[in-house]
Amino acid sequence: MYSQIITGMSKIHNLLAILIFLVALPCAKAAEPDWRPYEQLLASHTRSGISYGVSLTQVDYVAISNNPAWPRVLASIEDFPTTQLANRQEQLSYYINAYNIMAIKMVLDHWPLESIKDAGNFFRPVWKQTIGKINGKSVSLHEIEHEILRPMGDPRIHMAIVCASVSCPDLRSEAYTSTKLERQMDEQSKHFLSNSNKGVRIEENTLHVSKIFHWFEDDFRAQGGVEKFIKRYRRDLPDVLELKANLPYDWSLNTTGEK
Repeated sequence: MYSQIITGMSKIHNLLAILIFLVALPCAKAAEPDWRPYEQLLASHTRSGISYGVSLTQVDYVAISNNPAWPRVLASIEDFPTTQLANRQEQLSYYINAYNIMAIKMVLDHWPLESIKDAGNFFRPVWKQTIGKINGKSVSLHEIEHEILRPMGDPRIHMAIVCASVSCPDLRSEAYTSTKLERQMDEQSKHFLSNSNKGVRIEENTLHVSKIFHWFEDDFRAQGGVEKFIKRYRRDLPDVLELKANLPYDWSLNTTGEK
């Protein structure tokens, strides 16, 4: 009996030692940035509205620029060591958020303007201008989209990244995160494709869709092609339709106010 008590106490002592050791370890850093300032900013300065006859999420850029949280939102992207991103989901959510935040920054850096494209010119389009830093390296919107996100092979990114324009997919009212990403990307795709003014419109026997599906047609081939991708989220569509990626694309700024 005595030896059993000693053995039991020894096990307890060992467990306590392990717990003390674990508590003494430095706290592991989060695998993703703290997105709370970004989400607070989105909640405060976005709203549903209509611009140029299109239903969309409008962004109050002036209010964002005056919000004390804005510098922290930028820092959450620029100061975060991306080597900590442990998997593809974390990478996707980080770079989608990074693109959307940098697009807002591009607008604010050139405010006032009627379109994000006004921040560039024929010789140096806005997409290829340096807009911020990631891992200490200067980046452009073009690099984030075409050199990082698109090679990751998920065409739903085109429903999630927002180039500050009326005909873009809507800016989501929450940050993308690795644990919610699948649901968020599916919701974004369904939401965009439900908008008849910029996602999908049926006229007689023709399915008119966003020019996004023309510009990035190759990206949807892994999902069986554009039509199959669309019907994944629009199960109400007739089987036989002529598909044309020709909905007008309005590059006007997705800002607040009736237009």
